[in-house]
Amino acid sequence: MENKELKESYIDERTGIEYRLVGDYYLPNIALPKSRRTGNIGKYGRLRLKYLEEHHRAEVMLMRVNNELTNHLLDIEDECKSRVGQLVKQMAEKENITEELKANNQMLWVQSMNNIKNRAEEIAYNEIIYK
Repeated sequence: MENKELKESYIDERTGIEYRLVGDYYLPNIALPKSRRTGNIGKYGRLRLKYLEEHHRAEVMLMRVNNELTNHLLDIEDECKSRVGQLVKQMAEKENITEELKANNQMLWVQSMNNIKNRAEEIAYNEIIYK
C-alpha cells in the first residue's frame, strides 16, 4: 500500500479480502468458523484419527480444511462409547454375569467383565473405527 492514508480497515478490490490495521501493518481479517461441537477427544477418537492419518491422509486433510475433523472425532467417540456400553450389557446378560456374582466372587466378576469389555471394544473397533 503505497501513498494511501492509513485507515482502520479496507477491502482489497482485487481479492475481496478485508484487512485491518494492527500497529503499522495491515493483516487479513480472517478466522475459522466455530466448530459445531466442543469437547475432549478420548481414546476412540484418537484411535480413529491415527487410523485415518495412516490410511486416508487425503480425507483427513479435507476434513481439516472444512473444519470438520473435530466434529467427526467427537461423533466417533460418542458412537463407540454407546456401542461398547450396549455390547457389554448384552454380553453380561447372556453370560449371566450378575450383581450376585459380584457380591459372592469379586475376582471372577472383575475378570469376566474385563473380558467382556475387551471383546466389546474389539467389535466396536472393527465396526466403527476401522471402517
